[in-house]
Amino acid sequence: MATILWIIAVVLVIAGIVALFRRQILWGIVLIVLGLLIGPGGVSLFT
Repeated sequence: MATILWIIAVVLVIAGIVALFRRQILWGIVLIVLGLLIGPGGVSLFT
């Protein structure tokens, strides 16, 4: 389960960074914050 959370978190953070480069500031910030919340190092939504 932790591996799946890591993968989802990494994908969300990368998508957020890509959104920031495409000038979609709000969407990028939302994706990065979600990635940090879901990641095992953050406050996981599933625990």
